[in-house]
Amino acid sequence: MSTAHDSNNLFSPIQVGPYTLKNRMVMAPMTRDRAAAPDNVPQAMNILYYTQRASAGLIITEGSQVSQQGMGYPVTPGIHSGAQVMGWQKITEAVHQQGGRIFLQLWHVGRISHPSYQPEGALPVAPSAIKPEGESFTYEGLKPFVTPRALETDEIPGIVAQFWQGAKNALAAGFDGVEIHGANGYLVDQFIRDRTNHRTDAYGGSLENRARFLLEVTDAVVGVWGEGRVGVRLSPGGGFNDMSDSQPQTTFNFMARQLSTRPLAYLHIVETLESVAAFDYLALRKSFKGLYMANAGYDLKRSQEAIASGKADFISYAQLFLANPDLPARFEKGAPLNTADPNTFYGGDEKGYTDYPAQED
Repeated sequence: MSTAHDSNNLFSPIQVGPYTLKNRMVMAPMTRDRAAAPDNVPQAMNILYYTQRASAGLIITEGSQVSQQGMGYPVTPGIHSGAQVMGWQKITEAVHQQGGRIFLQLWHVGRISHPSYQPEGALPVAPSAIKPEGESFTYEGLKPFVTPRALETDEIPGIVAQFWQGAKNALAAGFDGVEIHGANGYLVDQFIRDRTNHRTDAYGGSLENRARFLLEVTDAVVGVWGEGRVGVRLSPGGGFNDMSDSQPQTTFNFMARQLSTRPLAYLHIVETLESVAAFDYLALRKSFKGLYMANAGYDLKRSQEAIASGKADFISYAQLFLANPDLPARFEKGAPLNTADPNTFYGGDEKGYTDYPAQED
């Protein structure tokens, strides 16, 4: 937590594991589809993009697949090859030179993948063979999702090992920590929620069983990184990627309590504004005994209120950081903000990526 002489506001430092973050403004993980094809290696424009935003208290990178099997979108950067590790290393060095801190988000999309991404055109894997509604973004354009293959019980330790290896690779790449992507309908989330998990083995049915994959991944990654350097991101109310749960409050309060027993850096919650049912995020926040990071279209006023009231310890921003590389300075001065261009969010070149201007002094 912040030291005694710091007032709790967005611009005050906060202790996270071994690190004192300079402010409580976090750059949220955002898929941008701009790694170098065909090997999904971070490239020069990615270095500039992250370095421009190093004034954040913490940067969380875009999701980075822990294996080829875990990939689900065009040219998303991986963390499973030597070339990818070297590409990320240039980014961490550049961010550190600017005095920034950066965590890598570990990602496996599960059923949201497509055979065109899979080794030998295999089916995507998932907790259960349930086809999501909607379409997959492939290199050939939008294609209907396929019905995934349900993982065999004895395969699951191998998937946990992919996260462990990704964590090891992130350590080799010079990151300050990692975040486990347990949100937005990807593989970890698919195990947690009962819409997508119909298993009858030790990984399905009860809350304890549906938490098992999340906790095994968390324990494996903490085993690599140690105390205070691993975050977990969850999205209790989110419907993205055809997701829901029959009892979201009970499910996610349970997940938060279980994660409280692990030495995490923080719990990162996507507080979905358009939640299908009313969700009590304060109850979730109280269920987790560590640092709580909130995300949900927060502006300056809402952010300050959340920090001052203790509803959150820090706030992550997606589009605001995308469009305003110097967001902390703009917020501190009350300066006008650039507007994000949705047409350049995914894929492309530097336009809408590294060309958002910093504020004129």
